[in-house]
Amino acid sequence: MNLSAPFIRRPVGTMLLAIGLALFGIVAFRLLPVAALPSVDFPVVMVSATLSGANPDTVAKTVTAPLERAFGSIAGLTQMTSQSSSGSSQIVLQFDLNRDIDGAARDVQAAINAARSNLPTTLTQTPTYRKMNPAAAPVLIVGLTSDTVGVGQMYDYASSVLQQKLLQVEGVGDVTVGGGALPAVRVELNPDQLSRYGIALDSVRTALANATVDLPKGAVSMNGQHYVLGANDQLMEPADYKPLVIRTHDGTVVHVTDVAQVVKSTEDLRNYGLANGKPAVLLIVSKQPNANVIETVDAIRDTLPQLAASLPSTVKLNVVLDGTQTIRSSVFDVEVSLLAAVLLVTAVSYAFFRDWRSTLIPAITVPLALAGTFTAMYFLGYSLNNLSLMALTISTGFVVDDAIVVVENIMRHLDQGKSPLAAALDGTREVGFTVLTISVSLVVVFLPLIMMSGLVGRLFREFSVSLAIAILISMVISLTLAPTLGRLLLRPVPHQPREGALGPRVERAYGRSLRWALRHPKTMLAVTVLLLFANVGVVAVMPKGFFPIEDTGRLMGNVQASQSISFQAMKQKFDEINRRILQNPDVQSVSGYVGGRNAVSNSMMFITLKPLSERKHSADQVIADLSRRTADIPGVRLLMQSAQDLMFGARQSSAQFQYTVTAENQDELDTWMPRIEAKLRSLPQLRDVNADVQSASLSMMLQVNRDAAARLGVPFEAVDDALNDAFSQRQIATIYGPANQYHVVMEVAPQYWQDPKTLDTLYVPATNATSTAATASASSSTSATLVPLSALATRTLSHAPVTIAHDNQFPAVTLSYNLREGVTMSDANAAIQSAVASLNLPNTILPAFAGQGAMMQQSGGSELLLIIGALIAVYIALGILYENLVHPLTILSTLPSAGLGALIALYVCGYELTIIALIGIVLLIGIVKKNAIMMVDFAVTYEREQGASAEESIYQACLTRFRPIMMTTLAALFGAVPLIVSSGYGHEFRHPLGVAIFGGLMVSQLLTLFTTPVIYLWLDRFNGRRASRNGNPS
Repeated sequence: MNLSAPFIRRPVGTMLLAIGLALFGIVAFRLLPVAALPSVDFPVVMVSATLSGANPDTVAKTVTAPLERAFGSIAGLTQMTSQSSSGSSQIVLQFDLNRDIDGAARDVQAAINAARSNLPTTLTQTPTYRKMNPAAAPVLIVGLTSDTVGVGQMYDYASSVLQQKLLQVEGVGDVTVGGGALPAVRVELNPDQLSRYGIALDSVRTALANATVDLPKGAVSMNGQHYVLGANDQLMEPADYKPLVIRTHDGTVVHVTDVAQVVKSTEDLRNYGLANGKPAVLLIVSKQPNANVIETVDAIRDTLPQLAASLPSTVKLNVVLDGTQTIRSSVFDVEVSLLAAVLLVTAVSYAFFRDWRSTLIPAITVPLALAGTFTAMYFLGYSLNNLSLMALTISTGFVVDDAIVVVENIMRHLDQGKSPLAAALDGTREVGFTVLTISVSLVVVFLPLIMMSGLVGRLFREFSVSLAIAILISMVISLTLAPTLGRLLLRPVPHQPREGALGPRVERAYGRSLRWALRHPKTMLAVTVLLLFANVGVVAVMPKGFFPIEDTGRLMGNVQASQSISFQAMKQKFDEINRRILQNPDVQSVSGYVGGRNAVSNSMMFITLKPLSERKHSADQVIADLSRRTADIPGVRLLMQSAQDLMFGARQSSAQFQYTVTAENQDELDTWMPRIEAKLRSLPQLRDVNADVQSASLSMMLQVNRDAAARLGVPFEAVDDALNDAFSQRQIATIYGPANQYHVVMEVAPQYWQDPKTLDTLYVPATNATSTAATASASSSTSATLVPLSALATRTLSHAPVTIAHDNQFPAVTLSYNLREGVTMSDANAAIQSAVASLNLPNTILPAFAGQGAMMQQSGGSELLLIIGALIAVYIALGILYENLVHPLTILSTLPSAGLGALIALYVCGYELTIIALIGIVLLIGIVKKNAIMMVDFAVTYEREQGASAEESIYQACLTRFRPIMMTTLAALFGAVPLIVSSGYGHEFRHPLGVAIFGGLMVSQLLTLFTTPVIYLWLDRFNGRRASRNGNPS
């Protein structure tokens, strides 16, 4: 039965179906979304809470711990990390890939509500959450700059209007406003004047708080009219606060202006932002997990002109970082590679056929198969990304194979003098089973990859499904449209036999070599066995990694200084680093900020490099140059890494790789962490080793004499209140504006909070010694005696962490590091494990790789299972198709040579054995066996129909199929060439895949032309002897 016959006999209908498929494909291509990679973001929810003025230890115990206990019971939670710093807590919840992010967010909100009763009543606001990954690079950064408008006013515009509008854009997960703070009325106290007038800090706070309120006042009715009541209870400007009376005593009136300067400033003076060297307020936009980054950024950019128009004319709004530019460029580069591959395989067809009619048929088949694939991708919800387009680029090399096999066989029948219709019918019927076998056995290779779970399975599902669809559509087109076009276009030329581009001399030389191989089967079998063991040996010495590090043209930097550095000193160093970065000719823009969510000692920088075509150095080389440029700045380190499109977790880091150490208690962790960090710093394979928690920050501990405090009637609450009033930028009152709320901030003047001697000038209110603690606490300080703080407490200097980190509720420290040039991930992991093992850590200290390192460890066994699964799937498919258990072994014997070729090519070109390279090897399992299928299929048919011996049958099969074998192999080779030679963004993915396929095909083509026939004969004889022993001569 010839399934192609109805299509060949009905050319009009077949052609119309092909045109319809092409039109659907064109429309689908235009509608497909664009992305860097398939959507594989882990569902991540970040929870934030604020406890103003609290130190990290207080935040960790009173805020972070209760929330962690509540979150710990949420279903699908795979990892929970937290960082408690001065005044704030940040908890990151990572869920299983299959967990719905919206459902997870609802569970998080319910847990927050349940934990609310266990949280301090002094929380600035209820903990909030965002559906975003804080470790992911921002997708867009917008900068506000002005020569006339102050930072506080720009921050007000940004937080009141711009931030809210951007958060409404679909796909936006979070918008962080950095580089400033909201406007505020700041009351900067003079401790000397307070001491002179005998006024306690809480007296000033009470006077200010009572002076500005905005409470309901009701309404009155009179004379038939209704009046809403109002009052001048809101003080809006600094001048309104200066004449406020703090105390009246013995005819002396003390005003606020007598003991403080009242100025219009910002809530937090310890914030600073820059955009290309100018003071700026930054809007840092992160996307939601699984949101399409291109669509999100395009939607934001559409709103920016309207937002810019709402700003004062002197405020400029500029995009200083766009994370989609390189994504668009990389996808365009792959589309160019796809077009180049189509042209190359078409050229290969012409080089062999030497006839435009014969070449036109495969040339039509490839774009039609791609059009059908685009249509399927649209309905499956896939995107045009680096991996799916790489799959289609590779597919051109073997999508064209089916058409070549069909066309070549039709031409052979035409050369025998048959009519075009007869040649099309007979030629397609003869190779129909071969085409079916090649395609089906190639598709089943992807079944284990499609069925894989976890990040790898999700990442390569689009790749595998797209490739499988392209192959199946190509098979259908080759068995329907290709013979139909052959009937219409091809013409018999009986007196001019087509010798092909190779010529008869090459074929005769191959025939002689093949005869020699068949006469020396032991030699060829030994070569096959040797290839098998060589694969194992090369794999053992191959450098191994997990996922290539991209050059995305975006760098994320951390400027780290001593934990006890002051804001002023950090600001100066930040300016100097920014200036030196801009001196690099490959840098396009720099933005960053000091303060905000981060400690002053750890500021953020975002660096955009010029396009690859305009710069001479890679991202790693730029990082090395910037490190050299900034190395001589004392007391500061610039740590940088390339921003990646694929995140392997939600842990924020200052380098590409992470190693986390957890312990049962904080003291034990503090004891061992310096040793572990020192050990890793000593390893020659690593650079930029840095801990996310350091205990080197200076701490000033006040030791209060409890006996003296009790004797004088000074409650501890009064001591804490005095320190809070003086040094924590305490928000003591709220000013309600039309669009936002502002605060009155009280603190000693900057010259005093920069001098520890100010502590000696502070006074705390005390009642008489016989008062109860409750009475003392409730007494007004206006009637209390003031006691100098120095009479109650002594100061001692110590060290304390700026942040306290937890991993799944246990104390933890994460060490981040980069690899030195030439060091592979597998070598670094081995060195780290050996170094840490030498420390003989106690059982209560648990070190483990995080991020990409952890993912590599988890997938170590699955890579071997993936290959074994592909082999089993191919064997089962071939066994079913041939109804034979032996022929599949002959076909699979082509794989050792392909695997060895791929591994050697990767090793010679300096690539690691990553998951991308492994996918190339899996693809080879499907590609290289087609040579054996064409040989075996013809040999089996020839032996059955001609009654020839097995040796003669395989010999004739090799000669008859020599030209299509060479054509299809070269087509696959040239399909991989564009991936190898591409140099744009994303080439880190394309190169190893192309090199693996090219190397595997080259070696396999040279060897399998000789080893496959020998193995076919050896297995045939073995099967014959076994059949004879069983009394079955067949």
